[in-house]
Amino acid sequence: MNAVVTGLGATTPLGGDIVSTWAGLLAGESGISAIEEEWAADLPVRIAGRLRVDPGEVLDRVQARRLDRCEQVALIAAREAWADAGRPEVEPERLAVVIGTGTGGALTMLGQDDVLEASGVRKVSPHTVPMLMANGPAAWVSIELGARGGAHTPVSACASGAEAIAMGLDLIRLGRADVVVAGGAEACIHPLPLAGFAQAKAHSTRNDAPRQASRPFDVDRDGFVIGEGAALVVLERAEFAAARSARVHAVLAGAGVTSDAHHITAAHPDGQIRAMRRAMAEAGLGPLDIGHVHAHATSTPKGDLTEAESIRAAVGAHPAVTATKSMTGHLFGAAGSMGAIATILAIRDGAIPATANLDRLDPAIGLDVVAGRPRLGAIPAALTNSFGFGGHNASLVFTAGS
Repeated sequence: MNAVVTGLGATTPLGGDIVSTWAGLLAGESGISAIEEEWAADLPVRIAGRLRVDPGEVLDRVQARRLDRCEQVALIAAREAWADAGRPEVEPERLAVVIGTGTGGALTMLGQDDVLEASGVRKVSPHTVPMLMANGPAAWVSIELGARGGAHTPVSACASGAEAIAMGLDLIRLGRADVVVAGGAEACIHPLPLAGFAQAKAHSTRNDAPRQASRPFDVDRDGFVIGEGAALVVLERAEFAAARSARVHAVLAGAGVTSDAHHITAAHPDGQIRAMRRAMAEAGLGPLDIGHVHAHATSTPKGDLTEAESIRAAVGAHPAVTATKSMTGHLFGAAGSMGAIATILAIRDGAIPATANLDRLDPAIGLDVVAGRPRLGAIPAALTNSFGFGGHNASLVFTAGS
């Protein structure tokens, strides 16, 4: 049994909704900019992919004050996705929410710790715990939509958003839900994560050229760029969607979720290969059926090479490959769902965004990486990858809707 995608929602460094984000990806725009605030002055990393539209401009004042930024972006994306799906009439017990995140309410936790240290316990917000808990985004969206079929939170580092979509597919296939709102949310642009990634040599330090900093597959890549945002999809049981004559963006035909059991930060090709092969097998497709791969490709020297090796082994060198983190930055818990949406839209519109900043393709990559301008043409089936620290791997296969 397949699930169909009937709704899309996002707020990203490229735009406050799907239309503006997709237009930015096709235009090759960059959402990366310099961090001008004083708190970043002494950091080795002073660039990030910040939201193009601040959540405070969208949510009412009281709601914004009581939600962590990660919860805010999830709610904004959920509202757009739900509206895009036509606000399906579904029994509350048959509606579920699955929203993954890598760090949850990190900004609240770090900020309230500062308050505690500086001003004492009486100044700590009474909303601290609901704001910092990782399940907050899923909980708030379930409350917003009246979803009583479960509110779930995969926490699988950078694979969280894609794993959430895979879990949504499972819920539908197991007969536990007719409609699932799924994806990821993240907002953790703060001195501590920036310093930590810099110390680990994982983050780009191109502070003088923010827009050129994220350069997947390029020979001069030097690390990812932290970003923030949310990306959610509405999945429906195909028969349920057909009964209400819903518009279908694409079909979620298969998912593969694996773990490396290898190293806490270093990926292993075996786990990635198994995830891709499992997703294709679930979809009933072979490697030659896949015309496009949306790569995880964070722009790290080793990570991009490992994934390229995995794609060649599992799918082959024939698909057109792109890496949109070159424009949005790395959205961590929302990266997999943003990649899924980019893949869905590529299938729907017959246009694969070009990988930005790909001036010189690393010859060791050995893939057909789209560069310069979007690649146009029909895409019957495509695969998107998401991999995370801890050895988490999630691959999704989408096909064109009928």
